[in-house]
Amino acid sequence: MKTALYSDLRRKITGIILLVSFTPLILLGGTIYFQFARMYREKIQEQILYRAETEAEFVDTFLKERTGVLSAMAATHRMEDIVLQENLARILDVMNTAAGAFVDLGVIDRQGRHLAYVGPYNLQGLNYEHERWFAEVMNRGVYVSDVYTGFRRMPHFIIAVRRQENEMTWILRSTIDPIVFGQILRAAWVGKTGDAYIVDRNGVYQTEPRFDGRMLSPSGLNTQSFGGGVTLLRQENVPVGNRLFAGKALKTTPWFVVVSQDVREEMTGLFATRNLEIVIIAFGVVAIVLATFFTTRITVRRLKHSDEKMQRLNAQLIQSDKMAALGKMAAGVAHEINNPLAVILQKTGWMEDLLAEESFQQSRNAEEFKASLHKIEEHVERARKVVHNMLGYARKMEPHLEDVHVNTTLQQTIVLLDNFARNNNIEIRKEFCDTLPVVAGDQARLQQVFLNLMTNAIDAIGKDGTIRVVSEHKEPFIEVHIEDNGPGIPPEVQRKVFDPFYTTKQAGKGTGLGLWVSYDIMDKMGGSIGLKSEVGKGSIFTVRIPVVIPEKK
Repeated sequence: MKTALYSDLRRKITGIILLVSFTPLILLGGTIYFQFARMYREKIQEQILYRAETEAEFVDTFLKERTGVLSAMAATHRMEDIVLQENLARILDVMNTAAGAFVDLGVIDRQGRHLAYVGPYNLQGLNYEHERWFAEVMNRGVYVSDVYTGFRRMPHFIIAVRRQENEMTWILRSTIDPIVFGQILRAAWVGKTGDAYIVDRNGVYQTEPRFDGRMLSPSGLNTQSFGGGVTLLRQENVPVGNRLFAGKALKTTPWFVVVSQDVREEMTGLFATRNLEIVIIAFGVVAIVLATFFTTRITVRRLKHSDEKMQRLNAQLIQSDKMAALGKMAAGVAHEINNPLAVILQKTGWMEDLLAEESFQQSRNAEEFKASLHKIEEHVERARKVVHNMLGYARKMEPHLEDVHVNTTLQQTIVLLDNFARNNNIEIRKEFCDTLPVVAGDQARLQQVFLNLMTNAIDAIGKDGTIRVVSEHKEPFIEVHIEDNGPGIPPEVQRKVFDPFYTTKQAGKGTGLGLWVSYDIMDKMGGSIGLKSEVGKGSIFTVRIPVVIPEKK
């Protein structure tokens, strides 16, 4: 019945938590995504417009600087000096040092004749009277041409300035390096689909585009769509995908700087964010489900654990009642044993008195009789200590303080277990320290500790093994190590061996009280019991006995 109630409660809690958790999570995730997508698209458009405007400013600055340098050279030199080959070459070096990108330099008179030339081409003596750029520079004074092939038979463009010197008019003209000029635009090639190039008013490429098309070929763009500022265009179904175009007219020449980008590449970040959001929401859903499942499961498990713990406590209470009954029985047995022990001790005293008479002194076996009586008295005293210990458990008697020789107590314990050990082919090796001090304590209880530990060692080995019993003095304790080469104790069991009623022995062969009683005895004596064990190598129990000097008698 309880199980059914717990299951029903767990289902209800799980359903409510999942409903309350999933609804706001999904609504919030969808709202964030659509808002972020709108902002992301606006950001992409702003970026491509900014790139177009920036590139246009760079190109304008580049042309203005070169035009300024060329004008300065024309204004500061006379024709009779500049037509000299060495002077013209020096001026070209100065111009490239100041600004760079000048390929050649030529001086042309008003009839279009090339008077002087420095550069990689053979242009000396050519006449430009009928060239379009010649008429433009004669009319305007300063002219930046479109890209054309001319006498070089290859695409290029020139900057030319007119110089009026007294009655003479001449032109200083230079070709701009197309590679340096193109590098300005390559800086705007963002990502794998970004492109930047220049077109003239007819839409003809003035620079080499990154993708389809070549210099001096038509771009297919309608330049009339570009206004006075930066204009954004969208063109679909082009060979390189769905693209955005941003164009800006130059101030120095009738060209347009165009920057293009495939929208899908720019949206990669948005798609990645969307996928990340989906993953996060999925993980959130999984985490909520798992948290809900485990929370309810832990709650039910704790309730069941409480019931099981209550059952164990009841079992321990029953075991405690049994031990109490056993203690009462032990007290009765001890009382009954005390009487014959007293009689035996009385009779041994009477026999000692008889042996003291002269008639018995002459007997050949008098000494043997005395030794036997002494042995009887020794074992009677030992039995009395056992009885005293039994009464201690039954009546919670205070420990009996006496002078304790630890090595002697160990030896007596080993003697008690020697036959049992030999029957199981177990060798008990003794390694005693000869300089142990005599301590004040309860020898019977200490012997019980040793007896419990050695008995456990024998049980752990079973048959065919070795037990080492080592005593040593480590101030302020005497340490006794009881080491066996049995199977060892697993780590998870080591934490429980000193708990009451915990046993690894088979049912009916152990109460689980031996180590707990031993631990309690050593704790009351001010000492301790430690354990080191490794599975497959054996165990070492270490008993630490405080060195308490007995009072003088």
